[in-house]
Amino acid sequence: MYENEIENIASKASNEEVYYSLLEFTKDIMQKRGKIEGKKKIYYISAEFLIGKLLSNNLINLGIYDQVAEALKRHGKNISEIEEIEPEPSLGNGGLGRLAACFLDSIATLGLPGDGIGLNYHLGLFKQEFENNLQKEVQNPWIKNKSWLHKTNVSYPIIFGDLRVQSIMYEIDVTGYDNKCNTLKLFDIETIDETMVQEDSISFDKNDIRKNLTLFLYPDDSDYNGQLLRIYQQYFMVSNAAQLIIDEAVAKGSNLYDLPDYAVVQINDTHPTLVIPELIRLLLKRDISMDDAINIVSRMCAYTNHTILAEALEKWPIWYLEKVVPHLMPVIKMLDVKVKEKYGNNPKLAIIDKDNRVHMAHIDIHYGFSVNGVAALHTEILKNSELKPFYDIYPQKFNNKTNGITFRRWLLHCNHELSDFITSKIGDGYKKNAEELEKLMQFASDKETLEKLLDIKIAKKREFANYLYANQSIKIDENSIFDVQVKRLHEYKRQQMNALYIIHKYMEIKAGKKPARPITMIFGAKAAPAYTIAKDIIHLILCLSDVIKNDPDVSPYLSVVMLENYNVTYAEKVIPAADISEQISLASKEASGTGNMKFMLNGAITLGTDDGANVEIHQFVGDDNIYIFGETSEQVIEHYNKSNYSSEKIYDEDKEISKLVDFIISKELFAVGNKKSLIRLYMEIVTKDWFMALLDLKEYIKVKEQMLADYEDRDKWASKMLVNIAKAGFFSSDRTIAQYNEDIWKLN
Repeated sequence: MYENEIENIASKASNEEVYYSLLEFTKDIMQKRGKIEGKKKIYYISAEFLIGKLLSNNLINLGIYDQVAEALKRHGKNISEIEEIEPEPSLGNGGLGRLAACFLDSIATLGLPGDGIGLNYHLGLFKQEFENNLQKEVQNPWIKNKSWLHKTNVSYPIIFGDLRVQSIMYEIDVTGYDNKCNTLKLFDIETIDETMVQEDSISFDKNDIRKNLTLFLYPDDSDYNGQLLRIYQQYFMVSNAAQLIIDEAVAKGSNLYDLPDYAVVQINDTHPTLVIPELIRLLLKRDISMDDAINIVSRMCAYTNHTILAEALEKWPIWYLEKVVPHLMPVIKMLDVKVKEKYGNNPKLAIIDKDNRVHMAHIDIHYGFSVNGVAALHTEILKNSELKPFYDIYPQKFNNKTNGITFRRWLLHCNHELSDFITSKIGDGYKKNAEELEKLMQFASDKETLEKLLDIKIAKKREFANYLYANQSIKIDENSIFDVQVKRLHEYKRQQMNALYIIHKYMEIKAGKKPARPITMIFGAKAAPAYTIAKDIIHLILCLSDVIKNDPDVSPYLSVVMLENYNVTYAEKVIPAADISEQISLASKEASGTGNMKFMLNGAITLGTDDGANVEIHQFVGDDNIYIFGETSEQVIEHYNKSNYSSEKIYDEDKEISKLVDFIISKELFAVGNKKSLIRLYMEIVTKDWFMALLDLKEYIKVKEQMLADYEDRDKWASKMLVNIAKAGFFSSDRTIAQYNEDIWKLN
């Protein structure tokens, strides 16, 4: 099937010609597959969808990847080189957006009618560059004339307090594995002006909404105009979504009173919260009473909480909303009145608090029918601590849906060698039912299987080393241990603790204690432009890289690499190559994590705290196949409750720790770094250390050293790798989505 077309494409002269021909060919097949239909549909609304490059993923889901790859090979072309032509859509940042992308894949794979709804950001988050060992943010244009984006004729008027715009909807088809398609619907306006962004920066006039509305994901909100722009974006997204939902339901025969029979809305974090009052407002305009409108909307909206950090639960001053969306305020105020009539003036439950701030998550919980956390520990903390006042009155709404990843991208696509080997051992049933990976356990002591796993890992390390050199001109030793921490840069994820380990190792080597094998410490992360301390941590890591690279006593044994502009494409290269998966967030702070799942699937061993989904990974693989350190979530929560943690006390009393921290302001680092940045980070760790890096530092060093020693028993290490791969099946997003559908959406 398609042999002639594929041969014709493969015979084209240039890689560019091949790519664009494959793009159109694949889009045509997807269109012929048709859409997944059903009376009731899930609308997954999210501020970000980190979808990554789509060509290979779509070819895999259509079942023609191998056919295309082989045809290209016959004509002297490599599909990996063809993939490099494709720009990565800049529509997401971290785990939240990647999860949304995995979920869309699984919704389509399971044959469920459901679309993603978001914004068509022209310049995305930002492109990260390193200059003078500092992060620099520049614009990241990705939209080309020929792309997966398809412009539709769907358009809606969007009313703000001070202006009106007309939207336009774009679509990207989402293929299910061996199934039909759904769509990712991205809204935009035609008046966007990319030229208003200052060259070689991400600075622009935040006041000109007609020109800037969909320029950037998460525009800098460190000032008033940036905060208003966030609200403009959020309302633009949800007003389009609400109008689309009503139109599609009415077209299917809904009388609007039965809207929950046609549509269910999943609110992905608090960014889309305004969809609730907006749906109510639109129903009021159609002569439905306030009580009926609230009842209808409350039966169709569900909320996913992605955080335990209070600052991540959005709270907007009422006068901000009155400026941007004054027509929503009567609805929001009525929702608040009804809560207070029912539950009194309990400030922990109020939608509008005493400081006249509107709490987005409180709207979601009061006026949605489901509230879910994203890992077992996370959900329990929400119920027992962070959202306890709500759990006490709405216990029936709370449920857990442990996150998952799509195995098609994170194994079949990015690690062909491993997926082919697994298929040779247990067949290909795991591609649709990931829990069949458990069959690998029969080979846990099979020397030939274990040796093959080690060979594949070496091949992926070599492949990554070559990719890194091609992209950043950095050479690394493929025979070294690859210790990898790649994720959004945030203090709670504790990249700073990993940096202190590097200092420890540097000092040991300088003192003559050489490791048994060289170690390559690999980081990848973007810091939000206004997050000063996060940027200081990046600066420290880059400075350490410089110091170590230029020290002949240390560089043969230790190297530090920071991946520039870390994204899905880089993740697909480094995750299969990793030996050690760093998941070291402060216990009780990581909602789930999904990188941890991708690493285990590709045979990396987790070094982590009992936090987020690490808890469930630990349960599945057992004590012998994971390295856990640090205080428990209960102990950490107790520290916060009693306010009894003092980094200054640890620093003053523990000379080993103070020696490591002091190196941040050493002459070695000052010689290559920005003194102001390094001193600021040093002071932050010594006097604040909000996420308790010093609390767990010594145990972290001890457990990591044990891990490095254990790595030298290659047979035992390979057995750990196999167990992790075999036990990864639970963490499939297909399983997660099946549970969402069974417990929340009830689509069929």
